Amino acid sequence: MLLKYLLRISWIIYSWCELVIATALLYTLSYFPRLISRTLYFYLFRTWCKVFVSALGVNLRLHQKNTQPIPKNFILVANHPSAFEDIGIPALFNVYSLAKAEVAEWWWAGRIVEAAGNLFVKRESREARKVAAKRITDFVKSGKNIVIYPEGGCKGRRIFHTFMHGAFDISMQTGVPILPVFLHYESQDDFEWRNPQTLLHKLWHMMVTQNNRANYYLYDAVYPDKFENKEAYNEYVHKLYIEWQERYLK
Repeated sequence: MLLKYLLRISWIIYSWCELVIATALLYTLSYFPRLISRTLYFYLFRTWCKVFVSALGVNLRLHQKNTQPIPKNFILVANHPSAFEDIGIPALFNVYSLAKAEVAEWWWAGRIVEAAGNLFVKRESREARKVAAKRITDFVKSGKNIVIYPEGGCKGRRIFHTFMHGAFDISMQTGVPILPVFLHYESQDDFEWRNPQTLLHKLWHMMVTQNNRANYYLYDAVYPDKFENKEAYNEYVHKLYIEWQERYLK
């Protein structure tokens, strides 16, 4: 037991050294956009996310419950209990993120996240949400994939009673399917982000958790042509998440 603990500590120290180096590199490159293509920077950003996951000591597992191949172009949706998925999702999937505007102001990570081409929105502004929806529509039409959290933010360890319509509306407009991923942190207390906790609090909780297992369950894509409107589409996917919650969180 002691040896296992020491090995984990040693690995975390090594991973944090890796993270510091990777962060310094990407932060520096963000000031020189002409030195590197946006595509290459995005690849480095995803690698940085993987290094970050390792530095936190989280055992991130992808469970492929899908029976059909993943479509080339998709809108990934997921529940949002923690801040960890901001690095966990891009570590596993080739997706850009739609993040709240405040993320761009985070003192060291914000600049890297923005330089990688991720999108931002002021959630409290209706006009800003309209602009973001137009940008996302153009984004997915260009063949890029994006992750959207339809709960509209971190709503706790249980699925929020409603989903926002944005992702489903864009899916119907573009014909790009929804790719659902259900997130389950086995040590829910340590990963769940609750007010007034700060990001640093949560990073520390993740590092010292007694159960570092994070399970990401990938299911088959849901196509918009099966639904008459965004409300029916939304309701169908929301019910899937309630079923998965019953399966994995009981």
